[in-house]
Amino acid sequence: MARRPKVLAIVQAGGQGSRMDVLTRERAKPALPYAGHYQLVDFALSSLSHSGVNDVWLSVQYLSTSLHRHVAAGRPWDLDRTRGGLQWLSPEEGSGAASQAGFSEGNGDDLYRSLDAIRNFGADVVVVLSADQVFSLDLRDVVDQHLDTGSWCTVVTTEVGASQAASKAVVSVGPGDVVTGLDYKPDDPGASTIAAEIFAYQPERLATTLEALRAERVDSSDGSDSGIGDFGEHLIPRLIDEGAVHAFALPGYWRDLGTPSEYVAAHRDLLAGRVDVLDDPAWPILTRWPELPAARIHKEAEVSASVVSAGADVSGTVVRSVIGPGVRIAKGAVVEDSVVFADVVVEAGAEVRASVLDTGCVIGQRARVGATPPGSRIGDDRLVLMGRDSRVTRGADVAPGARLEPGSTA
Repeated sequence: MARRPKVLAIVQAGGQGSRMDVLTRERAKPALPYAGHYQLVDFALSSLSHSGVNDVWLSVQYLSTSLHRHVAAGRPWDLDRTRGGLQWLSPEEGSGAASQAGFSEGNGDDLYRSLDAIRNFGADVVVVLSADQVFSLDLRDVVDQHLDTGSWCTVVTTEVGASQAASKAVVSVGPGDVVTGLDYKPDDPGASTIAAEIFAYQPERLATTLEALRAERVDSSDGSDSGIGDFGEHLIPRLIDEGAVHAFALPGYWRDLGTPSEYVAAHRDLLAGRVDVLDDPAWPILTRWPELPAARIHKEAEVSASVVSAGADVSGTVVRSVIGPGVRIAKGAVVEDSVVFADVVVEAGAEVRASVLDTGCVIGQRARVGATPPGSRIGDDRLVLMGRDSRVTRGADVAPGARLEPGSTA
């Protein structure tokens, strides 16, 4: 029997995620919920688990404790092992060069900081994934193509609209799936094919390229980082210029949930039946399930085009919304076009529209939060974001686009 290649996976759980505003004040972005009880980190870990990748390093730069209880030792993904399994990579001070200590300055720089450990591991392929996207992918297919083509790097690609492409890495692909160019966050995207932030690298080519970039760029940085930045700034363009880089088209749904409006749009996709990621019983998204009873929908409730999670208790009206675990919606209350995290209380007569309510929020009786705008799109400027444990008092009115910091009262 042929030996399967030795694969090392690095899941980059990112930095502060500041574009998500108050929702990531007290959590890492990969800890954000999706579809009720999942967390964003589940999608990368589930694809790795189903693909038989047993050596997984989780690189967390910001509020790693917000992921600890959920991820723990990797038990939901069968990664709690004596050999291999899940390993946490946290930023450290006081070891190595200045450009290898502390917080990374981009996902390319993040790889450079782990370069010695990557080399010592001795993998045949290094797979790198982002932890804040909704997708499902058999990574064995990516690894097999990567090895068959002798590629220095395989870039998993997907198709998006022009508005999304402007904030991503646009990839040009020629005959034989050869990547001929990469345009990082272009002002005017000329194509719709982007890097889905899933890569397979030839380890030694990755190492020598990162070291070369560091030698060239460290003097232009402030001395605290390598100057490598994000993958699309220098790493992938250099690999394209000097070696063989190939594309692998991701089949099925993919979305990066990097902004509040994208976050809500991904939930709208779910409610519209456009998300196929959760549909395959042979390839489930694995997670740490909430220990709660089934949801209860009372006779006076009206629920349409929505997802209601375990432990929820609904007596009011829910329309085009995702309701998290343990949420209570009282009689006469209305929740519309919204994403509601766990253990939120919406009291009698309150109205919530075009909003994202973080865990533990309370909406007082007859309060009004947000408003559904005309048309189908809800932009960041129209979404209400309420941070964890914030409160809207009885009869208060929260205007569209408002932001409530965690623990605050309006």
